[in-house]
Amino acid sequence: MTQTTSAHHQGGTEPPAARFDAVVRAAVGQGLLGEGCPVAGFIDTEGVRASVDALHDAFAATPEVLHTFAAKACSLVPVLRLLADCGMGCEVASPGELRLAVEAGFAASRVVLDSPAKTREEIRLALALGVAVNADSLDELRRIDALRNPGTASVLGLRVNPQVGGGSIGPMSTATDTSKFGVALRDPGAREAIVEAFRERPWLTRLHTHVGSQGCPLELIADGVARTYELAEEINATLGVRRVTSLDIGGGLPVNFADESVRPGYADYVAALTAAAPGLFSGRYSLVTEFGRSLLAKNGFIGARVEYTKDAGGRRIALTHAGAQTATRTVLMPDAWPLRIGVFGPDGTPKTGPSLAQDIAGPCCFAGDVVAYGRELPELAEDDVVVLYDTGAYYFSTPWAYNSLPRPAVYGFRTVAGPEHGAGHDGAGHDGPVTFATVRDAQSLDDIAAESGLAHADALIGRDG
Repeated sequence: MTQTTSAHHQGGTEPPAARFDAVVRAAVGQGLLGEGCPVAGFIDTEGVRASVDALHDAFAATPEVLHTFAAKACSLVPVLRLLADCGMGCEVASPGELRLAVEAGFAASRVVLDSPAKTREEIRLALALGVAVNADSLDELRRIDALRNPGTASVLGLRVNPQVGGGSIGPMSTATDTSKFGVALRDPGAREAIVEAFRERPWLTRLHTHVGSQGCPLELIADGVARTYELAEEINATLGVRRVTSLDIGGGLPVNFADESVRPGYADYVAALTAAAPGLFSGRYSLVTEFGRSLLAKNGFIGARVEYTKDAGGRRIALTHAGAQTATRTVLMPDAWPLRIGVFGPDGTPKTGPSLAQDIAGPCCFAGDVVAYGRELPELAEDDVVVLYDTGAYYFSTPWAYNSLPRPAVYGFRTVAGPEHGAGHDGAGHDGPVTFATVRDAQSLDDIAAESGLAHADALIGRDG
């Protein structure tokens, strides 16, 4: 059985996780992981569909809601197209993400543009396409005043920072007193300025908030949404007209990285929102959500080959091809982003045997490139495979180009469960045949050279005359 560990379980291994065992074995058998391709990302397409279904089910009683996927969580066109096929919209935060959303086939009416630093050209394009735009500041509203065509189909909103505080990971908390996002709601004069902004702009019809992501408890997120709901009620009452008609409540459902269980779930989130703002689901406001990590994290993993093992200072170190270039957050903030590790033999079958404390290190040329420290795992050896679980979002989809290491290939997979294998999606049906589809090809050395300015190689050594 697969051995998995977590920083939350210091003394041994967690319960075994067999969900992806057959997938790892098939990836090795089909040559997707091995000496010629030492690292790759994998996405469970049926798992993604199940997660989207859970989200829709949790909000089923809501009269009008648009669920958008935060493109930054997995900015791969085939994945975005899968999500569009599941009925999702798309939240984007850059010109690149907007292009990807268009290429993935999202209708403009189901795309939302958020960013704290939109250029005039970005705003022009968004308004021309008819995608929704959430202004991040009062100054941006003034910019939209000058650029907006009255005939645009774009829904226009304003992001507010409810200033309800931060969670356990500071950089992931966007509703602190000094957050760079939104209009700080509790700053002197800010509330009045927001009401006045809506009074002056009949086309401004949406409020947006996003409290944070990993490390933010549901109660904190719900509190921020409740403050925004209260502001919408105040604006409408003050203006004597139903000016705010929709609320974009962001995403931010945290992911449990300690084990395989999905907690909290979307139903828990809806319950917390209902307790904090009972009128939110009354139908007075249409809703928009922007979930990302919670939809994809547990539906993906990274597989990497062990190139060498060594001992240093009494510590065993396994040198693999999955390090900071594809698990950047875990390497740079290991306490905030611990990952469970699975170990497999060269043939892709789970390793067993006595446990040994080992560091799982990556290929990057700096000392801190370590994915896990002192994990109790069956002893690793050259040509073994390690798996980094819960990495379907923000890991292999947006790699770091450190050391000019090539971007890894990414594959979607399905497990076909026959009568002899069962039909469940919880592991019982995961022993059947596995089929793979290429999501992104591995980056070649030619690609790296071209990206590094090869076409302009002589640009800096030219001589006049």
